[in-house]
Formats: sequence, structure tokens, C-alpha cells
Amino acid sequence: MVGLARSEASAAALTAAGAEVLAGDLDDLDALRAGAAASDGVVHLAFRHDFSDMAGAARTDLAAVEAFGDALRGSDRPLVIVGGTLGLATGRPGTELDQPAEDGPAGGRATSARAARALAGHGVRSSVVRLAPTVHDRGDRGFVPTLVEVARRTGVSAYVGDGTHRWPAVHRLDAARLFRLAVEAAPAGSTLHGVAEEGVGTREIAEAIGQHLGVPTASVAPEEAAAHFGWIGLFFAADLSASSVRTQELLGGRPTHAGLLEDLATSYFTTV
Repeated sequence: MVGLARSEASAAALTAAGAEVLAGDLDDLDALRAGAAASDGVVHLAFRHDFSDMAGAARTDLAAVEAFGDALRGSDRPLVIVGGTLGLATGRPGTELDQPAEDGPAGGRATSARAARALAGHGVRSSVVRLAPTVHDRGDRGFVPTLVEVARRTGVSAYVGDGTHRWPAVHRLDAARLFRLAVEAAPAGSTLHGVAEEGVGTREIAEAIGQHLGVPTASVAPEEAAAHFGWIGLFFAADLSASSVRTQELLGGRPTHAGLLEDLATSYFTTV
């Protein structure tokens, strides 16, 4: 196994995990091509999360996918890239058949997803794994830790409106298993969903955080969500449910690890 590392710390982590190190970053397209050409397949997870220039980040990501495609073209080797389930549908769970709007929260990576799937017509067994916005377990640095920090800072664990909005979630180990299955067996050009729970109520999430922090739970009006939560308010105020039924039917197996509310008690408020 070879991993791309742009820093000495990342290189050390890869070495400790038993992987070889390929020094470089997403701008080093020659390194990406060389690494892909020497591999049995590529899993592309990196993304430059520069919220001040998301269009530039999307262009960088597309160039990386194209570089991988150049190296793998005609080989029938797998290329698995990552995406998200945000904003796929309104009023129902988003499915693998839905495509994100260009101007939606996942629109920036939609171009890369299309480019990856198109490689299926050029001898690359490409697939896109769209992850739930919450991939939970120890080491999570995403949405849930941000909500916990907001609750600590404000002294209240809040939800927006009546709290019936739903967040899909998946345990880190279930997501990892899906990437392995994608490498091994995903048909060329497929879209897969890394979702274990179609939607956990945002009020339930807030109540669990409040219970563990020992702070009250309260509703915040939608027009006050941005002021209370900051950037995450936009997402916590939306219904983002998504399904993985087609993925499970295609590749077999079901998620087996702890759900989000159970994992909150063991992975976010305890130390070892």
C-alpha cells in the first residue's frame, strides 16, 4: 500500500501504519500519475477544503482525477473517489440515482464525479463513494465535533426549529469496508452510498450532546441558526436524509457498527 503525503507528519503516520510513502500533494500531477501507474488501483480521498476558494479546490480535485485517469486508462484497474450525499433530494432520502445540483452544497465535487464515472468508457473500473455528512467514530473532526464545541461555547445544545430535520450517518469502519468493496467489486461507472442511518433527527443529536455535556437543549429559530452555530447552521437546519439500499443490494452486506447516537457516548465524550 502506498499513500500520498504532503508533510513529514503525514509521512510518519503512513509509515507507522505499514504503508509506503509517495511524497507530494494534489498539485503535483506528475507524482499522482506515477503513483497511479505503479498501483493495482487508486482510492482518492483528498480534497482541499478551502472555503474561501471552493471553486479553485474543485478545479484542483478535477485535475487530480484526470491525472489518475490518464495513468489507469485501458487497464481495467479500479479508481474509487469520494463524494457526499448533501443536497441530493428534497422531501425524501437521496439515492444513488440522484445527482447533486451544480449550485448545491455538493456541486463542487460533482464535476469530478462525472469525470470519474466517464472513465468507465476508457478501460478504468471507476466508482464514486458518496459519504453521509457524518462519518463518526474516534478521530472525527467534522460536523459532530463542531456541534459539541458550539454547545460548550454557548452553554446550550441547540437544534433548529422543531428539530425534525434528519442527518444521515455512517460509522467510520462501515465506510472503510465500503471502500474496500468498491475497490474489489464495484462495477465500472457506479455510484455508491456510504450511509448506515438514513436520517437521525437533529433534535435527538442535540439532546444526546446536551446530556453528555450537562447543558440544556433548546430550539433556535431558523433565522437565528447562522448566528448561533456559525457556518454549520446552514447544514444543521436542512433535511439531508439519504439511502444506501441500492448500494447494499449491489455489493451485499449491511452496516454493522454503532449508530450515531450510540457512538456519541463512546467516541466523543470519553478519553482513553
